[in-house]
Amino acid sequence: MVSDFGDKRRRLAADMERREAWLVRSPWIRKAVDALPRDQFAPERLWCWNGHSYVPVDRLADPGRWADLVYTGPDEATITQVSEGLPSSSLSCVGVVVDMLDSLLLEPGHRGVELGTGTGWNAALLAWRAGRGLWTSVEVDPDLADAARRRLDQVDAGVSVEIGDGAAGWPSGAPYDRLISTYAVEEIPWAWVVQTRPGGRIVTPWGHLGHVALTVADDGTSATGWVQGLAEFMPARGSRAPLDYQQIRGDQDPEDERPVARDLRPLREDLHLRFALRVALPDVRITTGIDEDGINAWLHDGVSSWCALSAQGSGRTIAYQGGPRRLADELEQAWDQWLTYGQPELWDYGMTVEPDRQFMWCRDPAEGPRWPITKPDQIRASAP
Repeated sequence: MVSDFGDKRRRLAADMERREAWLVRSPWIRKAVDALPRDQFAPERLWCWNGHSYVPVDRLADPGRWADLVYTGPDEATITQVSEGLPSSSLSCVGVVVDMLDSLLLEPGHRGVELGTGTGWNAALLAWRAGRGLWTSVEVDPDLADAARRRLDQVDAGVSVEIGDGAAGWPSGAPYDRLISTYAVEEIPWAWVVQTRPGGRIVTPWGHLGHVALTVADDGTSATGWVQGLAEFMPARGSRAPLDYQQIRGDQDPEDERPVARDLRPLREDLHLRFALRVALPDVRITTGIDEDGINAWLHDGVSSWCALSAQGSGRTIAYQGGPRRLADELEQAWDQWLTYGQPELWDYGMTVEPDRQFMWCRDPAEGPRWPITKPDQIRASAP
């Protein structure tokens, strides 16, 4: 049994320090992480991928492996629950937790609500900073809520854990100074804006690449803010698992075939391009891979359109497309648009949320280019 986690805690902290991930404007976060270590919030059973499926790792049966999963690298989450073969809850990676807490601009005395309690670790960090009795955490899974409540009580965090759907927020405690979501959303629920006071701050992962920090307007009729960084979180519980490329293509033959002139390396390596494509083509999933012939990519829209960008060797790439849309054409148009705008970085993008619309913008919320935010299921519903 591993009883002393000191070395693992120090190693993870040192990894964070080497990459300058302990943010200067929020020195309290490192102190909170030191005071509330991850192992105190990890369940006895964790999960890891063995190349084929997620398999359990129990603390009593394999304490060393269990500890390694708890104290993995700064960018790696610890899977704490698997449902229907897929991860459904995790102890989030330290790098993203620190980044999102920094984005929240949390001060002592701030009242707030966290949506998605999980293990309770993030709620404990929030309460360490704000103070006892000021934070409520909402969890949709009763079993997770009960376990988190016990862990939070053990460290005397003073957090109220409630069972509910995070999309509705927690209206009985509103208005809040701060609201944070620990799961990804495609659209910001308007209830979150309503329940946050004017001048208050909302931080949430958006889509499957970044997280945003929004400030509620003085009149409460909108919330606007910038993309803060990369954050890959699980979607809301109950969200339909996206189809993959093979499910969309099936045994269809290509309906269109053409050469692709551009180098595909940025599609694989440039996160700023990937984020821009996420904004411009919100329903299109892109995966890449490398073989002896070069870089390949596979695209699909979750409905019936697909595209394979297949490396042929000697720098040649062929686009094979099927379905009602020509996704290679849409990809190149969005890519060219990003180049025309001067290759903006993900931090150049922002979001505005109003009662009847939401949109992303680049560089300037009023004058810059903008893209409407639409849920993928709404896009599917309107597809031919």
